Amino acid sequence: MSTSEANESPADVESRVGSTPEGAPEFHPYRHPAAGWGAAKSVTRFLAREGEWVDGPRAIMKMNHENGGFDCPGCAWPDDIKGLRLDLCENGIKHVTWEMTRKRVDRAYFAAHTVTELSGWSDFALEDQGRLTEPMVYDPATDHYVPISWHDAFALFGRVVRELDSPDRAAFYTSGRLGNEATFLYQLMARELGTNNLPDCSNMCHEASGRALQAALGTGKGTVDLKDWETTDALFILGVNAASNAPRMLTALAEAYRRGTQIVHINPLIEAAARRTIIPHDFVDMALNKSTRTSTLNLQVRIGGDMALLRGMAKAVLEQARTDPKALDQLFIDRHTIGFEDYRKLVEATSWDEIERQSGVPRDRILKAARVYRDADRSIVSWCLGVTQHEHGVDTVREIVNLLLLRGNLGREGAGPSPVRGHSNVQGNRTCGIDHRPTQEFLDRLGELCGIDPPRAHGKDTVATIEAMHRGEIQVFVGMGGNFALAAPDTAYTYEGLRNCELTVQVSTKLNRSHLVHGRRALILPCLGRTEKDVQRAGEQETSVEDSMSMVHLSKGMKRPASPHLLSEPAIIAGLARAALPDSTTPWQWYVEDYDRIRDTMAQVLDGFEDFNRRVRLPLGFRIKQPARELVFLTPSGKAEFSAAPLPDVIPAPGTLALGTMRSHDQWNTTIYSDNDRYRGIRNLRTLVFMNPDDMRERGITEFDPVDVTSTARDGSTRSLTGYLAVPYDIPRGCAAGYMPEMNVLCAIGDYSTQSDQPLMKHLRVTVEKSADPARTRS
Repeated sequence: MSTSEANESPADVESRVGSTPEGAPEFHPYRHPAAGWGAAKSVTRFLAREGEWVDGPRAIMKMNHENGGFDCPGCAWPDDIKGLRLDLCENGIKHVTWEMTRKRVDRAYFAAHTVTELSGWSDFALEDQGRLTEPMVYDPATDHYVPISWHDAFALFGRVVRELDSPDRAAFYTSGRLGNEATFLYQLMARELGTNNLPDCSNMCHEASGRALQAALGTGKGTVDLKDWETTDALFILGVNAASNAPRMLTALAEAYRRGTQIVHINPLIEAAARRTIIPHDFVDMALNKSTRTSTLNLQVRIGGDMALLRGMAKAVLEQARTDPKALDQLFIDRHTIGFEDYRKLVEATSWDEIERQSGVPRDRILKAARVYRDADRSIVSWCLGVTQHEHGVDTVREIVNLLLLRGNLGREGAGPSPVRGHSNVQGNRTCGIDHRPTQEFLDRLGELCGIDPPRAHGKDTVATIEAMHRGEIQVFVGMGGNFALAAPDTAYTYEGLRNCELTVQVSTKLNRSHLVHGRRALILPCLGRTEKDVQRAGEQETSVEDSMSMVHLSKGMKRPASPHLLSEPAIIAGLARAALPDSTTPWQWYVEDYDRIRDTMAQVLDGFEDFNRRVRLPLGFRIKQPARELVFLTPSGKAEFSAAPLPDVIPAPGTLALGTMRSHDQWNTTIYSDNDRYRGIRNLRTLVFMNPDDMRERGITEFDPVDVTSTARDGSTRSLTGYLAVPYDIPRGCAAGYMPEMNVLCAIGDYSTQSDQPLMKHLRVTVEKSADPARTRS
């Protein structure tokens, strides 16, 4: 598909994303510590803008606290194991304040604005209108959303679903916001209906991590916890912008540096979190404006070159082992692994010239990182989407495991793989059944204990769901949280797919683009937020979430709901299920009356959730057992398995650049708080492309010149963004970067990894040229 073939061009799509700039674009390289007073000032301005001087501070004193607190709806970084007060961050406070806004989008609001009018607004402006207050249904005759009762909304959904000629014509999408109890009910509903079409945000983010870890270790999760972070000798952080995406990691990095831990950051950009920080709850440091370093070594790898760098570190370790038998943990390798000899031969056959060329990092710098690894008794490797959103993402994560296995960095304190999950309960979603490729063992147990006959065929993931909607094969799409229309790749193509549905249902807290890009019929079902009290027949309820390191704990809202007409996510799911499955014997309403009942069923179905209701009420919750941490490998061989994948060729073709999409600092997923990116020195601008200064000079481009960015898909089709502003940045030659969701239009629907099915958001092939049409320049 070329841009000219779409009903709505990518340029038109992206022009509405972002907020309204407050002035001319500015770029001043950021020289200050991450967090610290910059974060404090930003939070103060945000609270003032939202007028939340009472509930905002109240939320700060409740967020991420055990025994009655609520879990931050932002990132999945674990709560501090010491029960730390003020275990929060700038973006978490923004996220919560954004949810607690006093602004309302009610029936009068929808009566005053047509969908066509709202479609012309920026995504910042849409969410900034406030909280949704009651269920709404789209009226095509007037182009307005109009009120509908909960009973009638559920009835409409049930009627349309029952009329489908196959349950596989429906898809049930999940964002990471959904709690574990609602997650379990959601997948139960889908499977009782008869489909495994359960796409989720993991399909676009960490699918590669799960598949790689499952293949190598027999578990789809990392094996370390925060205690390991506190005792390790070396931390290797790959493809992570911690200061914006997991800001509470800054505390762990600062504490690690003070202990003498070696911290190596590997990323195309040297982000603020990889330099130094002031932790806001370190009151003495704040008072003295005293920063702490968060790295001992920074390596700027080319986009896609992480695997080559890891291969180089492994090569250095193997070379040293020829004269130093302690370089390898041979006993561990012999006792607990398989495939070592094939891997050793592959590494020895990989030349240093090729490693340097593909990684973009000189040999002496790679050897320096390898020396850190060799000298450390215990090492942790942590990574995020900079590693996974590539064609070779699975191979790269397996290379991480290979490196760890060489020195026995598994099954002991302070060592192991540590993926950084994004949204607060995205890992819990997968644990509790949101998986389009469920195991037969899980389905057997679910069927036996819940009295259903679950489907056995694999369902559709995110990309396959979009393609099926486009073909007219999926007629009902349910979005349980999130903003699917903006989060997905190939924006114009995704829009066409959603509009091709008979019914789209969005369960949301605030107005967003996915309510305006809808099917022939559409429902908006407003739900409680994480901060709000959830009162059911048995009293106030708590929901559980799982963090990035497999800790499960309770979250309890503190605030009166934004509207008396809001329902909890479990209640909405139960209402949908009862309408679509009128003959179901599942006690949907009984479950909703008391979430303990849901947890009792989950305890029987889910491994690791035994005695769920008691254990989740412990002060810090409980950790789901990770067999690989105990050196129990649920792989076909019963051992940890080395992989032997060849290095991919990631060198851009002449005249092209490899472009990776990323968030700005003043953004959470598709929610944009402003057009600023403090940690990268940007003000009043989102439609930009960061470029290496030499690449700019080669193309005759200077700072803030308008440029056209064109991607070429695997099928040869092109997609373009016009009039973006070029910003010189410290990024390797041949690489460029820009913001999602604006640049999602550049990722063709067919450009996904054959290893993980993830869209290649971090590795787009683009050309960047001076804009040919100055009249279309963005400001």
